[in-house]
Amino acid sequence: MQLKQSSGNNLFDKQLIQKYNLTGPRYTSYPTAVVFNEQYNSGNHRKNLLSCYEASVNKPLSLYVHIPFCDTLCFFCACNKIATKRREKADVYLDYLEQEMQLQAALIPDGREVEQLHLGGGTPTFLTHEQMRRLMKMIAKHFNLIGDEKRDYSIEIDPREAAPETINLLAELGFNRFSMGVQDVQKKVQQAVNRIQPIELTAKAIKQCRRSGAKSINIDLIYGLPHQTHESFKDTLTQVIQLSPDRLSVFNYAHLPHLFTPQKRINEADLPSADEKLRILEMTIEVLTDAGYVYIGMDHFAKPDDELAKAQQQETLQRNFQGYTTHAECDLLAMGVSAISLINHCFSQNVKTLDAYYHQLDQGQIPVMKGYQLDRDDQLRKMVIQQLACHFVIHKQQVEVAFDICFDDYFSNELQQLNSFITDGLVEVLPDTIVVNDKGRLLIRNICMVFDAHLNQQTKKQFSKVI
Repeated sequence: MQLKQSSGNNLFDKQLIQKYNLTGPRYTSYPTAVVFNEQYNSGNHRKNLLSCYEASVNKPLSLYVHIPFCDTLCFFCACNKIATKRREKADVYLDYLEQEMQLQAALIPDGREVEQLHLGGGTPTFLTHEQMRRLMKMIAKHFNLIGDEKRDYSIEIDPREAAPETINLLAELGFNRFSMGVQDVQKKVQQAVNRIQPIELTAKAIKQCRRSGAKSINIDLIYGLPHQTHESFKDTLTQVIQLSPDRLSVFNYAHLPHLFTPQKRINEADLPSADEKLRILEMTIEVLTDAGYVYIGMDHFAKPDDELAKAQQQETLQRNFQGYTTHAECDLLAMGVSAISLINHCFSQNVKTLDAYYHQLDQGQIPVMKGYQLDRDDQLRKMVIQQLACHFVIHKQQVEVAFDICFDDYFSNELQQLNSFITDGLVEVLPDTIVVNDKGRLLIRNICMVFDAHLNQQTKKQFSKVI
């Protein structure tokens, strides 16, 4: 079944969005991180890697490395970061990061090719050129990096500190995908969130990425920030579209100052109303689809010839902690503070503070704080939720063959819960498939929640609104 692309006009139904605009996960994992527990520790992680050592010899690997430092604090940020002007702090961090790499690599077969690499943060371009070269040498020493076209090596860059020579260095080191935060190009909005970034800087960075042979360029935007209006954000989109990024992530700002301290510096009275946010969202979908971008799902858009759009058409798209990915077959090994691995149906998350990270490594331990081992039911539900989140369809027979079940019997309660979505024209339940209609695509998180066995009233409080 080939996925049908939707037009912007078919996606947005204000009445239904208001009805279903509840809190819920983004499903970058299943189960979500709120289910992880401290009974799963570094010993479990080590045992898990060793248990699948032989079977994984020829399996490709995805690496994630978290660089937590930022030069300047953005008030909207909900990431695990440390704002500092002291670049030498990264030298100490790299010392410990190499210790972790050595411990982790000892549990991974030498021959496994690293098809996917992602540097996230914080801001990886906080690192000096010397530090970046050192980091990549460390990774190459302990893991099997590749140099051919199969590689998907991406990095998050800050246009404010990504001079042409920095981007040239990143390309020289093997990076071929670049993602950059923009959020909004209006000066008043930028001042309110402490991120002053003239559009000229972003344009210059994109131009240099293209000169350096980038396979793909992503821009992050956020709607719902202080002083944003329908008209101001339309102007932002117009200016960004002129830069012609391959992918766009347009996130809904979730104002949760009780969870993220920097957000306390944002004046709540300056935030757009709920109605205005919906107007901005509707306009965003129309403007981007009119400009030729395909709605991938969960805030993401891509050009039709981008690998994300192609993978969605071929139903090979997956989601992980970096969002949508085309490397579903890879184990994900993550390093650095707060980083989350997924290997052999087991999640493991590192400690979240530098002090705890350094202490664990001083003890010679992989700095895992908590994790979770998926049981058979989790694996089954993960497959169902992945199909929904990535392709807007569930193929019952695929699930039945993979897990030796009768889909309609196993999910009889869930099928009952879908009735309101069916009545509202969001979902169709057919003998062989469950299909999400156009108007259900923006509400895909709600539909995924039906199949989430771990979700309850308490865990729902830890998530943002779905729109």
